[in-house]
Amino acid sequence: MSQPRVPGPGAGVAGFLGSQPPFDAAGADDLARIAAVTQTEVAPRGKTIVAQGAAPAGHLWMVRSGSVEVLHDGRILDLLGPGELFGHASMISGLPAGFEARAAEDTTCYRIPADVVRPLLAHPDVLRFIARSIMERARLAPAAGADPVQSRVAALIRRPPLLCPGGEPVREAARRMTAEGASAVLVPHGDALGIVTDRDLRSRVVAAGLGPDTPVSQIMTERAYTVTADRVGGDVLLDMLERNVHHIPVLSADGEILGVVDDTDLVAAEGRKPLLLRRAIALADSPAGLAAAAAGLGPAIVALHDAGVAAGQVAAAGSVVLDALTRRLIELAVRDAGDPPAAFTWFALGSLARQEAVPSSDVDSALAWEDNCADRDGGTGGAEVAGYLGRLARTVDGGLRACGLRPDSHGATAANPLFARSLSSWHDAARSLSEDPTQDKALILTSVITDSRPVWSSGPSVPRSLWPERVSPGHPGLLRLLARYALSFRPPTGFLRDFVVEHSGERKGQLDIKHGGLVPIVDLARWAGMAAGAATASTTGRLRAAEAAGVMDSAEASTLAEAYGFIFSLRLGHQVEQLRRGEEPDNFIAPRTLNPLARSYLREAFRAVASVQAGLSAELALGVR
Repeated sequence: MSQPRVPGPGAGVAGFLGSQPPFDAAGADDLARIAAVTQTEVAPRGKTIVAQGAAPAGHLWMVRSGSVEVLHDGRILDLLGPGELFGHASMISGLPAGFEARAAEDTTCYRIPADVVRPLLAHPDVLRFIARSIMERARLAPAAGADPVQSRVAALIRRPPLLCPGGEPVREAARRMTAEGASAVLVPHGDALGIVTDRDLRSRVVAAGLGPDTPVSQIMTERAYTVTADRVGGDVLLDMLERNVHHIPVLSADGEILGVVDDTDLVAAEGRKPLLLRRAIALADSPAGLAAAAAGLGPAIVALHDAGVAAGQVAAAGSVVLDALTRRLIELAVRDAGDPPAAFTWFALGSLARQEAVPSSDVDSALAWEDNCADRDGGTGGAEVAGYLGRLARTVDGGLRACGLRPDSHGATAANPLFARSLSSWHDAARSLSEDPTQDKALILTSVITDSRPVWSSGPSVPRSLWPERVSPGHPGLLRLLARYALSFRPPTGFLRDFVVEHSGERKGQLDIKHGGLVPIVDLARWAGMAAGAATASTTGRLRAAEAAGVMDSAEASTLAEAYGFIFSLRLGHQVEQLRRGEEPDNFIAPRTLNPLARSYLREAFRAVASVQAGLSAELALGVR
């Protein structure tokens, strides 16, 4: 939100209104007419100016001095300063007020009658400003229980499960699906659960030319992926994206079949965009087709953000789409290059591996191939594999660039020979780092290896990580160095009235929200997760594991998780606005553009992270860690 333009204290009502949107679009005569009927309302600190649920507002309020808190069900959502509006949603809609407005300090407001404001709505700039403001306020407080992405998946089941035996003809299954209005039928068999969807009826029966008496067991997916009833809708949506499915059966804690949810149950039309994008990527048959599909990723992220989906879930959905894009580029490269001389696995690294990628993120990657003794000794077999995969990785990197994505600028990419090696070589490196963490670049390499996740594999067995499962990441010496590494980036807490920002150059007055805010938490979580034995996970997942293992107390883990969530949300919101304006996303935020409440929360988040770092530093000094 931009800071309002506040004229000097001597400005009259018309002068003040005319300096603020949307009244800056009004002519002098209109401003004089509005100013003539505008009333001044003084509210002491703590007084409610507009009560939530009050009768439809007959006025529009603008803060003249002081500040006003906006609350929803008692929770503070925003802090308005001079020049900012409230009451307009209720005034325009004729509905009861959806928010409470309360003076945060001794405050003066201008109260403007609705009948003199409404004629201004005919002006497109005024209408656009008002509509954007209403949408932003609504996004801050989605109606409780109205967002399926935040609901437990059991609450989204619309009908009892439709079950049938495996020998039932597809004709009868289709008839029952139509009669029940169901898009899937479940087939219990043994300890597994099969599924047949309406899509299967089209592609596996009609298109394949099978007869109507074909048993459903012949066309079903034998082992349907299932979820438990307590899972959150947003997480189940991500499962759908990752597995490219549209239906998931839901089970109770004791294994009872409760029903089936599909993608339409989980999200509205905006949330379906990643699913449709995932489908377009899978169907693309050339790098050019993939580039066309990838053009939809930015708009999909904007749509999810605007729909009020949590920032972490937006990033996870974007990461899943990036996985799909990378997989399809690899498939096309293998198709053109011929069968690989050895089975290999492509790994995502960094934020993409943690499913925390945002529009500005580079695509970090690595390769690992299965090897034999001759290869490990440097034989020609190893050279052949390295040559083939080097060419393939360069092709994939070129495809990513054509899709508007950046392979890592620091060289953490599968096209770099340092990041393409046999699986045994990666495992040897991990053992060496664990045994001698003082070697050159050990901590950077450890962070690379632990932040790794398989994306595509040509072999029958897929390694879970570049870090070998039999090698403990909890070597005391390595953990101590990782703890010190987590202290190398410090939040900018050395300010009085503002943040520590760049003082010169093109970034003057801006704050690096990534390195100043997120990297310290990511590094702390990596150390704590490894100490807890959870080498691979998201940042918040590592913090939960550290809390459960007693590596961090609940207060520390909760503090870091909350700070991470707020700063990550701020970063994503900043980049969404850049995408909306057609700009290149970056991590530099001008603190003066944030509203007062956001600035206050950001300061507190930085201080909280610095406090955890200080505690860890003291423990290291005392030898406790």
